[in-house]
Amino acid sequence: MRQGRILSLFMFSIATLAGCYAPDGGFMATSGRGFVYQSTSMRPLTVSVVDTRTEEAFFTMELPPGKQLTFNFLEGGGDDPAYTPDRMVYAIWDNGTVAGHLDNQMTCPPASCRRIDLEIRKSPVWPEPDPAVRLRTDQTADRPSYATDQGGPIPDAKSKKYDN
Repeated sequence: MRQGRILSLFMFSIATLAGCYAPDGGFMATSGRGFVYQSTSMRPLTVSVVDTRTEEAFFTMELPPGKQLTFNFLEGGGDDPAYTPDRMVYAIWDNGTVAGHLDNQMTCPPASCRRIDLEIRKSPVWPEPDPAVRLRTDQTADRPSYATDQGGPIPDAKSKKYDN
């Protein structure tokens, strides 16, 4: 009985890992498992999916630095059995995300008529600063009271907590 539980836990773990998305293809990489493209400050990406019958991109995404485009193609479910018989599902996540729900979709050409084009934009491209993070400046208004001309009490070093 215990061996059966261990075996079923092992099989569940394998199935869970195999469903993950990763830039290198994941645990058991195949062409049907999805695609992940990560954009960084030094390698900002634009991903386009092209209909090779018309040579026009039916999907283009300029990824900001720190984000990844994760997508997969599903056979069937399109709105036209000849021109767009398949569906593309996709999501924009933070870089390094390996699991989640691809919650956007659109119809697309069949596999024989699709091509993925990558463009690396001019770099570096820096992400938008986080407004919640206060940057250190040398402005007078940003100095603590003890560092101004008016002066003030110097904090006691023993009462401070230091992060190590």
